[in-house]
Amino acid sequence: SINMISKIDYFKTKLLEEKEKLEQDLKTLAKRNPENPNDWELTAPAMNVMVSDANELADTFEELENVIGVSGQLEERLRAVNQALERIEKGDYGQCRQCGKEIDEKRLEANPAAAGCVKHI
Repeated sequence: SINMISKIDYFKTKLLEEKEKLEQDLKTLAKRNPENPNDWELTAPAMNVMVSDANELADTFEELENVIGVSGQLEERLRAVNQALERIEKGDYGQCRQCGKEIDEKRLEANPAAAGCVKHI
């Protein structure tokens, strides 16, 4: 139906916008792996190896841990967005991967990359 096609276009636009934002955010923390453009390699914060202050060193490691955590979450979300875009191309976007039922529109509105219905989150 025309209505479903326009809905899919709507969600595709949302997904593409999110993909662009995620890639921009990731670029501040990591760089693309030239061998695998879907893989991101962390660019570590500048480490001052001459640091003699243990607290300063601990702060640097804590910052690195935070960066690793954030970039991991961004990468995971980017993967979900890319998979949703693939489902649009294949024509099975908006259907639960587990049971095949249609995913509620409110759920897709909240998370356009959702791959499962409320039962199969």
